[in-house]
Amino acid sequence: MKNIVVANLKMNILSVLEREVYLKGLDKELIGKKFSDTEIVICPPFIHLEGLGKWKNKKISRGALDVFWEDKGSFTGEISPVMLKNFGCEYVVLGHSERRRFLRENDQDVNLKIIAALRNGISPVLCVGEDANQKNEGAGVIIKQLKNCLAGIKNGQIENVVICYEPVWAISSNNPDHLPTTNDVMSARLIIKKFLVGEYGLRVSEKIRIIYGGSVAPNNAKEICVDSGMKGALVGKESLTPRSFIKIVEIING
Repeated sequence: MKNIVVANLKMNILSVLEREVYLKGLDKELIGKKFSDTEIVICPPFIHLEGLGKWKNKKISRGALDVFWEDKGSFTGEISPVMLKNFGCEYVVLGHSERRRFLRENDQDVNLKIIAALRNGISPVLCVGEDANQKNEGAGVIIKQLKNCLAGIKNGQIENVVICYEPVWAISSNNPDHLPTTNDVMSARLIIKKFLVGEYGLRVSEKIRIIYGGSVAPNNAKEICVDSGMKGALVGKESLTPRSFIKIVEIING
């Protein structure tokens, strides 16, 4: 099972020119490099998916930052999983704390989106984690989110879901006092793994990638992603700088 490093470009890259400069930067950083143990995924705003589809780089998979739970219909402003699939998306980030915070997205919304993504052959990257007010009850928060978001997901489907532990208090935009330690992240991984074993069995749980997201940078990727036993990372701000992003990939690839 390969590691996976996902770039969450968020609401950035504001023009075609900016996108082309960014993609050229990635091409340059990837020259002569092979990551046999790590899959790389770029998740841009929807408006850039067609441009990424025309990009010739085959070392990087495509993903999206959200999806709606219906395949087609009168849902103004939404993007369907069929659209994403037709534009080459293999992954979609769901349940991110920013969508929960600013758009009031809840676990039930995320569950519907996971079901829709899987139905259309797209792998969800499900984000779960506690905010600053929930730190003392972190395990309970994580388990509740997992139960709700994965409701109805069967053994034959769960292997295609990536679980991202995203301690909301550690995200750079929240100005964290400190980042999680290796032990903090390892503890969260064990909580998630225990839940998955209980719901799906040990054999199936071994096939599910658990990754970390929250202020990942080249200077901390080894401590919080590798030493903690995670299978990769969801990278925010640092993914906007190709050199930093590929350096994180190198560290996780080992």
